[in-house]
Amino acid sequence: MYKTIPPVLCALILAGCAGVPRSFYMLTADGPAPSGSGAGLGVGPVVLAEYIDRPNLVLQDAPNRLAVAENHRWAGDLAASIARVTSANLGRRLHTGNLRTYPWPHDEEMSRQVTLDIRQFHGSADGYAVIEAGWRVYSLPGRKLTASRTFVAREQLVADGYQALVAAQSKLLARLAADIAAAIPSK
Repeated sequence: MYKTIPPVLCALILAGCAGVPRSFYMLTADGPAPSGSGAGLGVGPVVLAEYIDRPNLVLQDAPNRLAVAENHRWAGDLAASIARVTSANLGRRLHTGNLRTYPWPHDEEMSRQVTLDIRQFHGSADGYAVIEAGWRVYSLPGRKLTASRTFVAREQLVADGYQALVAAQSKLLARLAADIAAAIPSK
C-alpha cells in the first residue's frame, strides 16, 4: 500500500523542503453563521492530539510516520481555529447567531456546550484529509451530557498542494458540525 509515494504527497513534501517562503493557512466555515439571537451555543474547549498541536501542517506519509511541513503553517492557534469554524458551521445548521467559543465569561445565556477531542487531523499519503474527533454536547446550565460520539471521516483533495489539504480539512469540519447538529434537538 505504501510502496510508492503518490504524486500528491511528493508535491506536498517537495514544496515544504525547497527554499519556499513560509505560507500560512486558515480553516474556513462553509458560510457565515446567521446573525441575531437564538439558543446560545458554546464550542470548546478543543483538545488536540499532541502530534497536531503545532503551528505546522502534518501529513502521514507511511503507516507509522509523519511528515511535518516546515514552511506551511497554520495562520493562528489550531484549536482556536477549529472552535471558531465549528461554531460558525453549527450556527448555520442550528439557525443561531448566539455563538461563543471557549472560554466565555458565564453560562447564563447559553443553552448548549460542545466539546471536541481531535484525535486525528492531517493529510494522508493517498490524497485524503482525515479526521477523528470525539464530541460531546452538554445542556447548560448544569453541564448535563446529552450526546456523545466519535466522528471519523476522510475527504479527497481536489488538487495537489497544501491549499487543497486545508480546503479538504475545512470540509471535514463542516461534516463534523452536521454530525453534531443532528444530535441537538431544535427548540
